Amino acid sequence: MLTWLTNNAGTVLITLCLMALAAVICRKLIRDRRQGKSACGGHCGACPMSGACHKKP
Repeated sequence: MLTWLTNNAGTVLITLCLMALAAVICRKLIRDRRQGKSACGGHCGACPMSGACHKKP
């Protein structure tokens, strides 16, 4: 097992870094969604989803 880890240390390290980055991005998107923030630019005139993300009270 130790030999395998030393032979593949670079791959393992890069994979762990990418997984951590993906987790941070997902966490940020979930937090923004819960706070009602939107990722769109706010130009709803030409957006087919304008009724879904900016509901009128």
